[in-house]
Amino acid sequence: MRVVDEDNPVVVVAAFIPDRSSRAELPGQQQIHVVKMIVRDDVAGCELWAQVEWRGSRWDVVTPPAYHHGTRHTRHVTVSLRRRPLTPTEV
Repeated sequence: MRVVDEDNPVVVVAAFIPDRSSRAELPGQQQIHVVKMIVRDDVAGCELWAQVEWRGSRWDVVTPPAYHHGTRHTRHVTVSLRRRPLTPTEV
């Protein structure tokens, strides 16, 4: 079993691009927010079991990291992130 190491986070510079979302319009429905995160290709721990904290929310990696080859200045890794549902105390 893999466990996220919350005591030793990896801080990176990343770009975020909105991908898709759906709003909860009725009680009991969930809001779904998915963004793509672009990071350098040498980031340690960039895997499917990682968690991301961005703008005060926790995000789960929902697609395996996709490596995009190029020059050393343009190569990068792209992952899709889904925001975790808010708990009643966070609403």
